[in-house]
Amino acid sequence: MMKTLRHFYRNIFAETILLLVVIVQIISGLKLFRSNRKIADSKFDKLQIWTGLYLAIFLIIHLSAVLGGRLFLQLDTNFYFGVAGLNSFPLNLFFIPYYGLAILSFFGHVAAIHNKKIKSNWLNLTPNQQAKAILIFGLMLTVTIFYGLTNQFKGVKIPKDYEVLIGKY
Repeated sequence: MMKTLRHFYRNIFAETILLLVVIVQIISGLKLFRSNRKIADSKFDKLQIWTGLYLAIFLIIHLSAVLGGRLFLQLDTNFYFGVAGLNSFPLNLFFIPYYGLAILSFFGHVAAIHNKKIKSNWLNLTPNQQAKAILIFGLMLTVTIFYGLTNQFKGVKIPKDYEVLIGKY
């Protein structure tokens, strides 16, 4: 699937737009964090502020790693590039929380915004309960994603070309 979709997103036009959108998202998120962190009063307001900060930091690190892998290490930034650290001890002690918090932060951010913007019940759930359901779904999806990225928690064998990412040469 990645090879098929790359024709659409891996060209100079699409990549430039994607990069600019992410940079704008990071800058605007950091500005919002700075201006709103002292006035956030509810749990969901605080969740929105802190998940937004984590997502901004994650995007900076993630983009730097992917661009560095492509430009400097001359690696295809494919599945193996993404899961090398996740499937290698002791690097996975960093990458499990790093990726896990990114996914949970995304859903936390969505849940916080949902809680703030939605005013009506749906399926007898209040907006607050709906937001909590979004968080629970995010947690379940996080576990499911890790299940897939680690070959059912058994580990993925990393090809030789990608061993540079985990300290093997």
